[in-house]
Amino acid sequence: MKRIVMLIAALTLVGGQAMAQKLKGSHSVLPLAQKEAENYLKQNPSADVTVTGGGSGVGLAALIDNTTDIAMASRKIKIDERLKLQNAKRPVVEKIVALDALAVVVNPKNPVSQLTREQLEGIFTGKITNWKQVGGPDMKIVVYSRETSSGTYEFFKESVLKNKNYMASVLSMPATGAIIQSVSQTPGAIGYVGHAYVNDDVKALKVSYDGKTFVEPTYANAKNKTYPVVRPLYFYYTKDREAKVGPLVNYVMSPEGQKWVKEVGYIDVL
Repeated sequence: MKRIVMLIAALTLVGGQAMAQKLKGSHSVLPLAQKEAENYLKQNPSADVTVTGGGSGVGLAALIDNTTDIAMASRKIKIDERLKLQNAKRPVVEKIVALDALAVVVNPKNPVSQLTREQLEGIFTGKITNWKQVGGPDMKIVVYSRETSSGTYEFFKESVLKNKNYMASVLSMPATGAIIQSVSQTPGAIGYVGHAYVNDDVKALKVSYDGKTFVEPTYANAKNKTYPVVRPLYFYYTKDREAKVGPLVNYVMSPEGQKWVKEVGYIDVL
């Protein structure tokens, strides 16, 4: 019987024994992993794999602690994380399962529709504090961010802020859904989310890295590489569990699995 409660089940057989699989980590990868597991389950109806969030750092820590089979991440594994696994004689395997057009979102009532990278840097570092400074109304900017364990937090800092620090008063959210909810309820808010989370409750801005061409975060613009804020989404697992996780990973990377990538709102890698 199928069991889908926020956790999605899946099962593989290794050496004739049924072994439950665990996927943990990135909230950005979470909706994709849930969709993939749900459809994998239809072909493997006696399944039992849990899919939970927590953030990329949490997922990779669980992989190091040997408490998850796959770490979901929206940023590349760090050198120290990789070394911990190598020192434990558990070399890691990296698999890019999708691409994501990271979207900058504001409240739908905000008339601002586009920002440059420099303007975003100014907003998130605290140098720009009012929407009138970027062509909007006289309204305080309320800045939302993911917490530090998030791969999205780190990618945004690296790509958009050019490794400058976030403003001290940034409002850190534990999950992407919390940013969507907060921005939708706060007229002066701004935040960033994975493309799969964008809905009618928020407005995704066009972004420019050259100050001239402003591009919206769509599937087509990410696929043709015109949208500038695109990142890989990863599965990480260790070599010793390759046989165990292989069937599920192979399904995700198959034409059928990559079809769900697009349906969820991300960009397929085939």
